[in-house]
Amino acid sequence: MPVYAYRGLSEGGRQVRGVVDAESARGARTRLRRDGIYPTEVVEESARPSEGASRLFQRGTRVRNADLATLSRQLATLIAAGVPVVEALGAVSEQSESPTVTRVLSHLRDDVSQGTSLADSMSEHPGVFPELYVGMVRAGEAAGALDLVLERLATHTEAQTRLQARVRTALAYPLFMSLFSGAIVVFLLAFVVPKVTRIFSEQKQELPLPTRILLGLSNAITDNFLLLLIVLVLLVAGALAMLRRPGGRAWLDRRLLDVPFVGPILTKIAVARFARTLATLLANGIPLLTALDLARRVTGNVAMSDAVEEARAAIREGQGVAAPLRKTGLFPPLLTHMIAVGERSGELEPMLARVADAYEQEVESALGGLTAIFEPLMIVVMGGVMLFIVLAILLPIFEINSLVR
Repeated sequence: MPVYAYRGLSEGGRQVRGVVDAESARGARTRLRRDGIYPTEVVEESARPSEGASRLFQRGTRVRNADLATLSRQLATLIAAGVPVVEALGAVSEQSESPTVTRVLSHLRDDVSQGTSLADSMSEHPGVFPELYVGMVRAGEAAGALDLVLERLATHTEAQTRLQARVRTALAYPLFMSLFSGAIVVFLLAFVVPKVTRIFSEQKQELPLPTRILLGLSNAITDNFLLLLIVLVLLVAGALAMLRRPGGRAWLDRRLLDVPFVGPILTKIAVARFARTLATLLANGIPLLTALDLARRVTGNVAMSDAVEEARAAIREGQGVAAPLRKTGLFPPLLTHMIAVGERSGELEPMLARVADAYEQEVESALGGLTAIFEPLMIVVMGGVMLFIVLAILLPIFEINSLVR
C-alpha cells in the first residue's frame, strides 16, 4: 500500500505533519479528515531509497535511540504473540508518534510483503538501523528467533542510551560553566576594564603590578581582537581537519587515554560499550570474528578500535580472545581476565555482560565524582579571577585616595 507524507491543520488549528497509508492520495485525504486533520499537502513517499526522497521528509533522517528501542520491543512482543511480521510492522507504524518511524516502518512493511527479508529492508535505512542492528536481525531471521533478537536489541539499545545520557549529563554542566565563565572574563577584559582603568592611565603615576597586568591583558585583547578571533577559527578548523584524517583521530584518541582522570573514564566507557555489544552479538549467534568487527565500531575510540582489529588477526589464526586483547595494552585487566574465564568455562557472553555492568557503574561513579570536584574548583577559579580584577581596579583607587589625603 502506498505511503503518503502530509502537512495539515488539526481541529484546534495547530500545524501537524506525518505519514499515512492509503490506496491513493484521495484516500489519504479522506482518512486524514476522518481523523480530524485537514490536509494542506499530501505527497506520495517513494517505495525505495533509490527512487528519491519526499519533499516533506528525508529518508536519511535518524531516529532517537529511545524510539528505536521502543519499536524493537513492540515488534518483539507482537511477533512473540504469533502476529505475522507484516502485520506487526503495520501495527507499530500506526501506534508510533514519530513521523520518521512511521514512514520507515511503512516502507519496511511494503518491502516484506513483497518478499524482501526484514534485514535486507532495514539495511536500506542505515540512518535508522545501524549495521549491528541489521546483522542481529539477519541472524534472528535465519535462526527463527526474531522475537528474541528484537527483545535483546531493545535491551541493548536502552543500555547504550542510559550510558550516553549519563555521560552527557555529567559533561553538560562543566562544559557550560567553562564556556560561560570564559565569556564573562573576555567580556570584562575587552569592554569593561578599559573604561574603568582609563582614568588610571591619565594620572601619570606608577600603577600597582596587578593593575599593570590587567591593563596588559585588556590591551592585548582589545588591540588584537580580530587577530585572536582569526587564530581561534584557524585552530578550530585545523583541529577538525586533523580529526577527519584516520591517523589524526587515532593519535588524539590514544593521547586522550593517557590524560590523568579523563583517560581512565574514557577507557571504561569504551570497554563498557565494547563488552555490552559483543555479549549481545554472541548471544544472538553472530560468529566471533564478525561480532568483534561490529563491536569495535561502537567503542567511540579509534585507538581501541584499531587494537581490536589487531586482536582479530591473531584470533583468526587460532588464538583465544583474551590474550590478543591483553597484548594491545589498551584494555584493562578485568576485561581480559573475565574473557579468559568465560572462554574456559564456556560462559563468555554472561562474563562480558557482567564486565559491561561493572564498568557502567564505575563510569557513573567516576563522572559523579569528577562533577563533584569540578563544581567547587570552578567556583574557586572564578572567584580568584574576579578577586584579581577587583584588586587590580581598587588598588590604584586606594593609592589616589591616600595621595589626596
